[in-house]
Amino acid sequence: MILSFNFWEPRLIILSLAYLCGMFLTAEVVTRKLTGKPCSQLGTTGNPGMANVMAHLGFKAGITVLIGDIVKSLIAVVLAVYFFYGQANGHPFWSYLGHFQGQHSYSLGQISLYYAILGVTLGHNYPLWLKFKGGKGVVTSCVGYFILSPFYGLIAMLIGMVTVFISQYLALGAVVITLVFTGYAFVALGSEAGVIALLLALIMVSRNLKALKQIPQGTAEKNDVLGAIRQKLIALTATNRTKKS
Repeated sequence: MILSFNFWEPRLIILSLAYLCGMFLTAEVVTRKLTGKPCSQLGTTGNPGMANVMAHLGFKAGITVLIGDIVKSLIAVVLAVYFFYGQANGHPFWSYLGHFQGQHSYSLGQISLYYAILGVTLGHNYPLWLKFKGGKGVVTSCVGYFILSPFYGLIAMLIGMVTVFISQYLALGAVVITLVFTGYAFVALGSEAGVIALLLALIMVSRNLKALKQIPQGTAEKNDVLGAIRQKLIALTATNRTKKS
């Protein structure tokens, strides 16, 4: 039963382990290493995420943050699989990995991955050691969606990317990704998975609420991603031509 201790015990353990993984903020480490200051003092937002770090400290620093956030998400998922996935029906790879869990009695199947992604996102967005002032959880959520369903996760991210290209609002694209995947989770994977996906969507909305409110007012920051890519390609082309000549 949903109100029983046996139902919630493994789920709460997964959330706790994943939350601890999420609290490791790669952006904070990179920013302090390169500037000697906390990430809260970086740029106008102080957001400990890849976009803020890349915008102010460069491409390599941003990629380092991206890799770190991906790795901590994967660690949370592997812990969930090892201890709680079991041999329940699900993806063959995770079921295979679940065979190595030893004598653990939990067999939650794919739902254990959902709790892992929720936990790591909560840890990233609301880290205890920073008084619950963390990032927005875009990378942790997207990594989770791709792990849960590579095809539909990629579709959700592509729709979000197109939204950003058209609107030039990063916050809007991030929210669209979570909403698209929430629909898939409810339809394909059941109510518990759908509720967790909805919680992730609500978290994304709350972390981007300020920017979302500014869109109708015309005061939200725009990011011409396609323009930036175009300028980068033009600069690279010019550099190559100069080298050849």
